[in-house]
Amino acid sequence: MDIRQFDIPRYLSALPLFQESTPEELMRLATGCRLRRFARGDSIFRVGTPCEEFHVTVLGQVKLFALSPSGQEKVIELVGPGSSFAEALMFTGKPYIINAQALAETLLLSVDKGTVEREIEADPRFAMRMLAGISRRLHGLVHDVQTYTLHSGMQRVISYLLHELPEESNDAAGIALACAGHGQPQGPGGLDVTLPVSKATMASRLSLTPEYFSRVLHELEDAGLIRMDKRDIHIPNAARLAAHTWPEPCSRRCMSAQAAVALPA
Repeated sequence: MDIRQFDIPRYLSALPLFQESTPEELMRLATGCRLRRFARGDSIFRVGTPCEEFHVTVLGQVKLFALSPSGQEKVIELVGPGSSFAEALMFTGKPYIINAQALAETLLLSVDKGTVEREIEADPRFAMRMLAGISRRLHGLVHDVQTYTLHSGMQRVISYLLHELPEESNDAAGIALACAGHGQPQGPGGLDVTLPVSKATMASRLSLTPEYFSRVLHELEDAGLIRMDKRDIHIPNAARLAAHTWPEPCSRRCMSAQAAVALPA
């Protein structure tokens, strides 16, 4: 992709944050944007760097992470194409409190704080749309904390795999229907999930050690619930996988399975 020919206003119009913006507003926003390429492993920003813009991953994958005093890494979030980050921090006037690194060749769109503030002053509805986007992000982080504190390691891995199922999948819909009917989903079709990053990075994202994450995957494979080929994971029967570690009555287990399919990744 030749970034010199990249249509920033058109790209902005496709993002939930800017979908209701007028062509004039999009043109003004575009003047405060910059596109940058990052190679795999490149640092995007570090703790303590001034935060004067927020970012959208156009292509590639960005890792947001923190480092302990001993140098141990904790992955906070993996940001894929079409997702934004650092919106809330941009308004605090404080520097970045986490690090960001490109996990693959990445094209990043950064939106200047001053440009955003001018649009907010011109149209309060713009501020409401930004608040909605920030709220969705907060909801996702709260859900992560609940998952880490209330679920076992096995349940976290299964939940992640189910979150990764495409929403339009007939089998994903079949899980909810099957649970409602206390049976198995109709149809023999399987599902495929590809880990977007290395197993070590994925383990950190789920607050697991790499060794434990690998052991869980192998246990699921030995149980016939998944088949692995490097980062590619085949799920023969999603309903069986969803029910694997919830020993409670079916009604509660079904709710868990439905929630796993309904919630975004």
